[in-house]
Amino acid sequence: MKFKMPPNSLFAVLLRSPWWISFGIVALIVLASFALLPKESVLYGAFAGFPLLVIGMMAAWRQLRAPSETRVNAALARAAAMTWQEFSKAVEQGYAAHGQAVTRLRSASADFSMHKDGHTTLVSCKRWKAVNQGIEGLRELVAAQQAAGAQQVTYISLHALSDAAQRYANAQSVHVMPLSELARLLMRAKP
Repeated sequence: MKFKMPPNSLFAVLLRSPWWISFGIVALIVLASFALLPKESVLYGAFAGFPLLVIGMMAAWRQLRAPSETRVNAALARAAAMTWQEFSKAVEQGYAAHGQAVTRLRSASADFSMHKDGHTTLVSCKRWKAVNQGIEGLRELVAAQQAAGAQQVTYISLHALSDAAQRYANAQSVHVMPLSELARLLMRAKP
């Protein structure tokens, strides 16, 4: 069973925050230890910041490896200019490069089925260029998930969902792929 960190835990928030915030908190803990604890307990107090130091290093590593905003915008601009065949091929290659076994589906509700470690994810990305993203495509995807018995569904679009669609996606646990994640997926595809 894979451990999943609660999204609003201190560690999850710090992983999403700039790396220097974790290091700053560690520095505060160490300074407070020296200022407030007896000499024989300072080392123990300072050691309390170690988990936050590890989180800071993980955040720094992720942020170092993350593509620049210029590269993300360039990848998204290329995606907007692609035909459906080019875009679907790039999405398929991006997932395959990430170790997913990708199967194309001939369905109006889902475009791909991905399998990895016994876990199935359905992906819908046909409406990737549509400016108006409503609930209909999400409902179809959730229905396909239930019919296929998939554990997760992902919805890909270059444009934001309507407020009602976003609420529906949250309520149904639909992963709406952020643009930065889509750009990284497309960058993994073969040119």
